[in-house]
Amino acid sequence: MERKLIFATGNLNKLNEVQQIIADSYILSTPADNGINEDIPETSQTIKGNALQKARYVFSKTGLNCFADDTGLEIDSLDGEPGVRSARYAGENKSSDDNMDLVLDKMEAVKNRDARFRTVIALILDGVEYLFEGVVEGEMLEERCGTEGFGYDSIFRPKGYDKTFAQMTMAEKNPISHRGIAVAKLVDFLKDE
Repeated sequence: MERKLIFATGNLNKLNEVQQIIADSYILSTPADNGINEDIPETSQTIKGNALQKARYVFSKTGLNCFADDTGLEIDSLDGEPGVRSARYAGENKSSDDNMDLVLDKMEAVKNRDARFRTVIALILDGVEYLFEGVVEGEMLEERCGTEGFGYDSIFRPKGYDKTFAQMTMAEKNPISHRGIAVAKLVDFLKDE
């Protein structure tokens, strides 16, 4: 029997990344595939809250098993910024390039470059909510390196590696990334269901 899950995202990069990790365990669809074409609310002040809010919204509209994620980049020297505002750090209508430019500007003379990516996945399965978290520690670079990935990937280097996420292939990035770690926990849970 084909198992299906709605992934509450409109970000095709995320969808492709997660589908590769989930592989043949589940077939993913998007909210748009299920008739939800409006923006899904993300008004919580926490990453966990946003993930839950998005999953609950999709579940309330469809009644189908679904999950949502939210991710934040937390930079120690910026008191945890951009955090929950990572996607909109430079403003609502800004791009990833604008977000990276703002981070690089704010960190220009900063010595402590420690940071982490945190992903929380909220799963609603048969009406029950579950949470999975993935965290990867690393450091912010002083300039962009690499062209793969998305978001802040070209200025973040995970601890223990000599490449940014943007210099890695998806096969290299997925097992060690915040999203990869959280999705692996999700997949392990789903296999036991």
